[in-house]
Amino acid sequence: MAATEAIFTDNARVTLRAAYPETPALVDHRLTEHPLLDNAALAELARSMRPEDVEYNRGDLPVGIDPADVPDNGLGIMETLENIETNGSWMVLKFIEQAPAYRDLLHETLAEIEPIVREITGQMMNPEGFIFVSSPGAVTPYHMDPEHNILLQIRGSKTMTVFPADDEELAPSEAHEAFHEGGHRNLQWRDDFAARGRAFELTPGKAIYVPVKAPHWVKNGPQASLSLSITWRSEWVYREKYARTFNATLRRLGLNPAPPKRFPHQNHVKSLAWRTIDKARRTLTRQS
Repeated sequence: MAATEAIFTDNARVTLRAAYPETPALVDHRLTEHPLLDNAALAELARSMRPEDVEYNRGDLPVGIDPADVPDNGLGIMETLENIETNGSWMVLKFIEQAPAYRDLLHETLAEIEPIVREITGQMMNPEGFIFVSSPGAVTPYHMDPEHNILLQIRGSKTMTVFPADDEELAPSEAHEAFHEGGHRNLQWRDDFAARGRAFELTPGKAIYVPVKAPHWVKNGPQASLSLSITWRSEWVYREKYARTFNATLRRLGLNPAPPKRFPHQNHVKSLAWRTIDKARRTLTRQS
């Protein structure tokens, strides 16, 4: 990538504008040769990270698995990273913006699409970056993520299968509510879900926009893979979260509340209700 070249092509920004925020879409990027994403730089980054910000495990997983059943790979962080081609593992370096150089890379990349995002969902909030490294054939199980996300493929290939974010059978309300109360991202999988997904092939120079909480799973290709995930949140994301948390409270009272609606509905009433309850709780806690 030349110093003056944009990271996202003109066509990529047109495609993103048409898809954002509710439709998954493939776009092109120019980050494959960035020096912060070569092996030496990644090893330095991994050595500098807090252990709690590095997640890794065996990669030979089924599409659906309880997180408690995910097996450890029996290796350390650096051994996993440096031998990823042969050790059958999956790894993610989380919150890479804690390192100044990677924070600059994240902000530079997001800045190119910020005008599109701001026009549709408002301010980009809480930008975060993640680097995924995985062995040939590794599987990322069926799950959902709470952010707007663009996954940029840097090396190797993978297939991401994305499912509709508005299908409550694929991700039931109870799963959303548990997630926002500290539960895991993994979702329960049924084989009959497969036909509802759309498979996207990711090769170096391709990226995919994934809508907030759109369930998905990933199968790595025949070589080791490196991907960069750039994420952000919006006011809509937080309102949906607060509405889900309010619903969890109603469910504990024996009610069966309707789920929040997808964008462009803003879920103002339930969001405000939860914020009011939460503020009152925190006030009472401080006074007690």
